Amino acid sequence: MSSHSLSERDREVLAFERRWWKYAGTKDSAVRTAFDIGAGEYYQHLNRLIDHPGAHSHDPLLVRRLRRQRAQRQLRRSSARRSEAG
Repeated sequence: MSSHSLSERDREVLAFERRWWKYAGTKDSAVRTAFDIGAGEYYQHLNRLIDHPGAHSHDPLLVRRLRRQRAQRQLRRSSARRSEAG
């Protein structure tokens, strides 16, 4: 297995991210149903996964979108902290 290869679970997580909105209910409940883990554990895995070179090779559009969303959230949090401190 090369360093760029993804596990079956990693591929399932990426597939889920492409279609989670098709599930009934909240995303957190869909995560629990699909993977039998809590949302926090899922998002930690997802954040590590989108930095994995194999994830980008597997689904570049999705990974770029998820990275962009993460960067926007980080920027909002950073801006909120600065405005609270000032």
